[in-house]
Amino acid sequence: MPVIPFRALGCPLDGAPLRLSGAAWTCASGHSFDVASQGYTNLLPVQHKRSRDPGDSKDMVAARQRFLAAGFYQPIAAAVSRLALDGLPADASLSCLDAGCGEGYYLRQLAEAAGDAPTLALLGVDISKWAVLSAAKQDKRINWAVGSNAKLPVLPATLDRVLCLFGFPVYAEFARVLKPGGKLLQVDAGPDHLRELREVIYPSLKPDRTTAPQAPAGFSRLPAETLHFSIALRDPAQIADLLAMTPHLHRASAEGRARAAALTSLALSVDLRLTCFERNTD
Repeated sequence: MPVIPFRALGCPLDGAPLRLSGAAWTCASGHSFDVASQGYTNLLPVQHKRSRDPGDSKDMVAARQRFLAAGFYQPIAAAVSRLALDGLPADASLSCLDAGCGEGYYLRQLAEAAGDAPTLALLGVDISKWAVLSAAKQDKRINWAVGSNAKLPVLPATLDRVLCLFGFPVYAEFARVLKPGGKLLQVDAGPDHLRELREVIYPSLKPDRTTAPQAPAGFSRLPAETLHFSIALRDPAQIADLLAMTPHLHRASAEGRARAAALTSLALSVDLRLTCFERNTD
């Protein structure tokens, strides 16, 4: 599949265009960011960090990589890829950012789904250096960068698609980097998502307060979809990996985590909302 280098990077310090020179990205002001030997670039200046090692830990990233590689969430990747590629002619080019890319599973799946067309320029950004390192090790065709959704290292109005999957949307930034008519694809948990696991780890479940997100400033809302399917985890390691890659790992009590650790198998519901917003042209 034709994946070309992503070149619309912006300096995280002053927003100026970055140019690749040798093994570093540099801007006209002289700011320079080295490309690591593994192929990714750290575009998260220390003054933009809220902790020394923000985002998912090395162990959390490894758990997510194992779980996703087993194919449990492949239907999600297929639905996201279908929506991202919908309506594109064979000779089109598509510039796409995964904002909060994790270890890169969904961008890799998008590249596979595109087949021989269209041409893709793909960028994955995550605040976790461990996630970006894992992504870069698995696919050298895609550009990967450590960065923050709060200040994306991307030039204005350069993207056709932004993916925000189980992430932290920063709509003003997404509006800034999308071209007019570009689309934001957002995946959020529905009321029954992983209900069986939550029933194990929590004493009781809070009433569902999930509401469909309204169109943020600068966007128009397109028709939404829901996705429901079941998965079966057949050993404690798979259950542990799933728990480790969700917010429930830290929200659950020690007793709740112990109950999950005692499970030997678990049938689960996956319940998701896929929302699409189009960047306004005005």
